[in-house]
Amino acid sequence: MPHVPGLRSCYAQVGRLVYFGRMLDKIRLHAAGKLPADYHGNLGIGFDGRTCTFLGVDYGALKSRVLAGGTDDEILAWCHEQGGPRTDDQCNIWSRFLMKVGWRDDRSAILQQRLVAFGLTGKPIETFFDLNEFDEDRDPVATRAWELPPS
Repeated sequence: MPHVPGLRSCYAQVGRLVYFGRMLDKIRLHAAGKLPADYHGNLGIGFDGRTCTFLGVDYGALKSRVLAGGTDDEILAWCHEQGGPRTDDQCNIWSRFLMKVGWRDDRSAILQQRLVAFGLTGKPIETFFDLNEFDEDRDPVATRAWELPPS
């Protein structure tokens, strides 16, 4: 899948969390009819669902809040109001966990299957974040995208 205009990298942070901004982008792009159909099946599940579970919010409620408007930071604050605030340590651990899904875990075999299906074998892909990045014509290895700012 080529780069999708308006869809952030998995590694991009909003506040202390990776992926959150990408989930918001997917919600907004889908509502505007600009999210490619290949992405529709994963809305609200996968990383979206895991992120909502971590934040203690329902995906449907989050979607409604996003479509009501507001900045990413305002929406993240709403999540913390709804599901309770998260500590710096919780956010750091969460972000580092998400960045490593597919690396030596129960998702590794699925990651390998997707590499073949997406025609990305031979690329330095070790995680699902890397897979998404390469699939969207970004190279997280060259940019060392996984290096979070110190917390």
